Amino acid sequence: MHEVLVLYYSRHGSVKNMAVHVARGIEQVDGVTACLRTVPPVSPGTVASLPPVPDDGHPYVEAGDLQRCIGLALGSPARFGNMAAPLKYFLETTTPIWLNGQLAGKPAAVFTSSTSIHGGQESTLLSMMIPLLHHGMLVLGIPYTEPLLHQTRSGGTPYGASHLAGEDNSNVLSDDERRLCQALGKRLATNALKLKIHP
Repeated sequence: MHEVLVLYYSRHGSVKNMAVHVARGIEQVDGVTACLRTVPPVSPGTVASLPPVPDDGHPYVEAGDLQRCIGLALGSPARFGNMAAPLKYFLETTTPIWLNGQLAGKPAAVFTSSTSIHGGQESTLLSMMIPLLHHGMLVLGIPYTEPLLHQTRSGGTPYGASHLAGEDNSNVLSDDERRLCQALGKRLATNALKLKIHP
């Protein structure tokens, strides 16, 4: 069974919920399983450190998760039109993996959530693509051959899946958003498996 890594940071739960639906899409593809991982928050050095394993939710990512996966889905809330600091911090620790080219040629996809409709979703998705391109990954989006992309009145972009959480983060994922997350995961897993079999 091949693994596709779904790596995310979530502060209020929206991105975590998206990650679960991306994983469901991945697992619609025979021979592929989803590996859900998160990253710890970052804080100034004066703040006490967290335990090495989270109290609840998905485990923290390790280098081996990246090395083992055949594809990667990366998720972050929008932070001023950019990915959140904890995810960026983790990516900046992946230099040894980059030096060895261990992600080169593997497919990747991105997803995000913002509190407002103009909260920088697309620029956040683009910001997450940059380190993936430096790693030599093949970035996939959601093509307009996906009918939901034409009709959604909530989240969804050709750059990746997105969600409008609302100012109090109380909006649950809409049906379109759930289905687009799953479509992205399925597309990622399908292409990852093809590339693994026929590199």
